[in-house]
This record gives sequence, C-alpha cells and structure tokens, in this order.
Amino acid sequence: MKRSLWETLAIILIAVVLFIGLRLTIQTCIVDGPSMENTFQTGERILVDNLAYKFGTPQRGDIIIFHPPISSTAPFIKRIIGLSGERVIIKNGTIIVIKTDGNKTTLQEPYIKESPDYNYNSGVIPPNEYFVLGDNRNDSEDSHYGWFVSRDEIIGKAWLCIWPPHFWGLAHNYRQPAAIAVTIAPTGMLTCMGMLLLALLPLPGSPLPL
Repeated sequence: MKRSLWETLAIILIAVVLFIGLRLTIQTCIVDGPSMENTFQTGERILVDNLAYKFGTPQRGDIIIFHPPISSTAPFIKRIIGLSGERVIIKNGTIIVIKTDGNKTTLQEPYIKESPDYNYNSGVIPPNEYFVLGDNRNDSEDSHYGWFVSRDEIIGKAWLCIWPPHFWGLAHNYRQPAAIAVTIAPTGMLTCMGMLLLALLPLPGSPLPL
C-alpha cells in the first residue's frame, strides 16, 4: 500500500523533531591544542552532553567543556580537580585536595601525561565554582593560572570521541578508587540509536583550544 500524504508528513516531522532534539542535547567539538594529551589529541572530534549538568552535578574527574573566565575565541576543555569549598594543593608532582570536612585526599591520576613541575595553592574554591586542570599538566592554561570555572559557564560534559575511528570510545571521566571502582562511565542520557545517528551525521564542530 502506498503511504498517504499525511503519513509521509508525519514521518518527516518526527525525523525533524528527533534531529533538532539531538542537536540541542549534543554538540560536536574539535580538540585543538596539547593541554589534554594523552587523553585527547589535536583533531579529535568529541560529542558533548549538554544536559549532563541540567540533571546532575559536576564531579571530580569529569572532563568538561566551558567558557573560560579569560579572553578566548573558543571554549576550553579541562578536567575537574577541585569542587566548591575545597582547596587544591599541588606540590612535588602530586595533587592534594583538602575537602570541606578537613580531610585530605591525594589524587590518583593515571590519565595525566606527566606530573606537574610547579607548586600551587588554590585557596578555598568559591561557591558554584570549580578548579580545573589539563591532563598535560605542564602545557595547559588552566586553574593553576589563578582562575576558577563558574558552573554557569560549563557547556557540557565530554561523552564520546567519534573521530578519528581508531580513537572511537567513551571519554575518560575518571572517579577516584575510594569513591567508585569504575573509571569510564557514560552519561546515560543518550540512546544507542542516537549515538549511531550522531556518528553518521556531518555535525559542525567548534574548536577547543589550549
């Protein structure tokens, strides 16, 4: 049987709504710069979950895309290290987080390219702000330059690398072993069908510098 005109229009409308919905919840960004090596390399295309923090809270170890509080023509991509009310101390190549209850935690960081060759004390991180660092600690413009990231300026959470093909996989949003044993976790917001569609769609990307 031939489809009626209304059936065809309904299919087109559903397809358009799905497409717009996916574009509003996900965007593609292109890594541009060495600051997240070896986690991400220049030229990698990353799907960003724009709804991750509409329904959840940024966590230590998350890789986020955000508008930096300094002059920049494009968003930054970094990893959250310190949360609001905490203090981050970088000394002798290690990172110590002093939590709001006074307990100290030395971070385990298997994702970094090399240990930082600088010392730094963040002071207390203000409310609704975060201390972020690049995984390439010695070649990254980040919070050790004296600034924090406001939650309002976070665009989303890195979710999936879709290009080049040999790098395809979930972003390494890391959890410290004491908190949870899983080191790679999807956001759970997106369906497999959506993932396949996005991998095939020629989505434009915005560069993520530094």
